Amino acid sequence: MELSDWDEFVGAPHHTVAIEGCEKGNGMDAGTPLGLNNDPLNVFSAIEIDGEPVLKISGEIYGAITTKKEYENYHLSLMFKWGEKKYKPRLDKPMDSGILYHAIGEQGAFWNCWMQSQEFQIQEEDCGDYYTIAGAGADIRAIKKENPDSDWDIFIYNPDSDYKQFKTGEDGRCRKSANYGKLEGWNQIDLVCIGDKAYHIVNGKVALVMEKSVTYGEDDIAKPLTKGKIQLQSEGAEVYYKDIKIRSISELPSQFANQLN
Repeated sequence: MELSDWDEFVGAPHHTVAIEGCEKGNGMDAGTPLGLNNDPLNVFSAIEIDGEPVLKISGEIYGAITTKKEYENYHLSLMFKWGEKKYKPRLDKPMDSGILYHAIGEQGAFWNCWMQSQEFQIQEEDCGDYYTIAGAGADIRAIKKENPDSDWDIFIYNPDSDYKQFKTGEDGRCRKSANYGKLEGWNQIDLVCIGDKAYHIVNGKVALVMEKSVTYGEDDIAKPLTKGKIQLQSEGAEVYYKDIKIRSISELPSQFANQLN
């Protein structure tokens, strides 16, 4: 892939990272970000694997690689696989990354790392989950499940359920309908955005459908959020992406639409 088509934003290094001349922090929301296109440790790099061009994200510092263009009504197709390395503050947590879409506003709006956006979660056992980031929101058909380990409820996508409104905070996550991700080898990921809807598709299976995508401003009034940049996250885990393709689209491809009938 051509890194020239993307911008890199690198957050504040964890205090254990071997780098000088910057204010380190907890690896998330503390410290001073290295900032835009300042990547001395090559968190983001273009390499070859088996003769194919691949984006390597080391995960050593939180951040994201961001498209220079904004996109609306599109089909994003890519493949990813996990590496072997993990870094603080996520050494004892699942390997994690993510696709942030409809990304708008300033770089580093959330945790000094990511833009306001919707998230297609890329995480061990959780590929396809939805998160709101820094003030985004959406409606999703979901069922509620008791969560004995937290005061926060668990919501799971179910196409036969009533709509639930999701908004950054306690109701900022909806889990996919089933786990279609693989821990070994390459996974096929498709994100289809049409109007105010988005379809999270993992290895050919529709895992979640998000509707009425919105952004909340300082006045807390919801406004439509149907376009923006695309970010691929660095979040404490080594991950590889390849075959990244974006094409304009006006309807959901039949192989996915047939699953929703």
